[in-house]
Amino acid sequence: MKKFILAFDQGTTSSRSILYDENANPIASHQLEFKQHYPRSGWVEHDPNEIWDTQIKTAVETIKTAGVTPTEISAIGITNQRETTVVWNRKTGEPIYNAIVWQDRRTTTICSQLKTNGKETLFQKTTGLLLDPYFSGTKINWILENVSGAREHAEKGELAFGTIDSWLIWKLTNGKTHVTDVTNASRTLIFDIRSLDWSDALLNELSIPRPMLPTVVDSAGTVGEAEVTELAGIPISGIAGDQHAALFGQQCFKKGSAKNTYGTGCFLLMNTGEEPIISKHELLTTIAWRIQGKITYALEGSVFMGGATIQWLRDELQIIDSAPDVEALAQSVSDTGGVSLIPAFTGLGAPYWNPDARGTIVGMTRGTSKAHIARAALESIALQSFELLEAMEADSGISLQKLHVDGGAANNDLLMQFQADINEESVLRPKNTETTALGAAFLAGLGVGVWKTINDLPPHEEGAVNFEPNSEFNDRDQKIADWRKAVAAAEYWAGLE
Repeated sequence: MKKFILAFDQGTTSSRSILYDENANPIASHQLEFKQHYPRSGWVEHDPNEIWDTQIKTAVETIKTAGVTPTEISAIGITNQRETTVVWNRKTGEPIYNAIVWQDRRTTTICSQLKTNGKETLFQKTTGLLLDPYFSGTKINWILENVSGAREHAEKGELAFGTIDSWLIWKLTNGKTHVTDVTNASRTLIFDIRSLDWSDALLNELSIPRPMLPTVVDSAGTVGEAEVTELAGIPISGIAGDQHAALFGQQCFKKGSAKNTYGTGCFLLMNTGEEPIISKHELLTTIAWRIQGKITYALEGSVFMGGATIQWLRDELQIIDSAPDVEALAQSVSDTGGVSLIPAFTGLGAPYWNPDARGTIVGMTRGTSKAHIARAALESIALQSFELLEAMEADSGISLQKLHVDGGAANNDLLMQFQADINEESVLRPKNTETTALGAAFLAGLGVGVWKTINDLPPHEEGAVNFEPNSEFNDRDQKIADWRKAVAAAEYWAGLE
């Protein structure tokens, strides 16, 4: 009897696989980190073959740990770091360049030129996105212009582009299937979110040949079967970019429901229903998912440095030994001592969208300690998220009463309580905070009929922890004002000649 679902959770710093039973309980998992490459300042790359290697190894190890056979697995669901761009040779299956990661800023000049040429409105109205190096389109253009022979091969139809989902599915099916789902397509800067097809006008603006592109499919539904030995015969039936999968895993199916994922970055998404809302506050309009042809849209705000800020404290400043240690260090002081930290290490996302801004710490005195900096780092995650939520409520006209949270840093009680205090809204943390992989499993299960409709999915709020705003928190307005002054300082520094 097939009663398990295998979820691939391919992230920015690691690959993970989780096996779920038919009640969406995690049975076994395995995770492997992979190398980050920084060839130049502001450049971030991954080795696509290492991504594949770590992902398949975690899948095999997960199945082995669970003691199940591939014949007992109903489906594979895939969720992935979005916007990260891979271009490979269709004949050899080999990448022609490293994957250019979503955090990479090398295409800032391309984006600036398009803005100068008056193209920003065209891109935003078509894709719901802003002209920023964050997205895939300018990364594809860069590869075609800078890798020897790339454009010539692309014009001949010999190259394939894909976000990480496409790359994994290509590898899983031994090159038989070149697809992406609507959520990942909607993050490329070349996809029309209304016609639900690649935009010829935008492909022309970025000089991208259409034959490079994958076929766009629903987020739930079988697209092929795995052919690699360990997983052979298992249908691939769920695909969604990581933040869309988390929104689905949190069961934010009603218009106006929202979640924030505290991963490498922070990503706040609100379900806006069947019609796209174009933001007036520098947020992104994106596709939440498409199931059986029915589309659901979302508004999204992105914080580039969320949990990655804590990694910076660990790896570069070396003031903590492991990420969870930050909570105890931050709690050793009652406040930040007037310190504000702006973690703009790869620029600022919404609502500022300043790719040139850089990390800034202000307000330090002789009495400033590593504990104050640690607390300021935690508060920076919540304050960035608050600004996204404030903009989202203004765009949608919806006042959120409850924020669903997930991701590794959501396990930090100090951070979650501060988030509730700053938002002045409830923060709900589910028992299982790995909702990205869970969303992929839900989609895969729906794709093969393990669950017939979303109403049949196992409930997700049982055992959740609720953080209510503290009525005695009196520093909210001052915290927000200090934060905005510190952001202005970071932007001022970026503008200096």
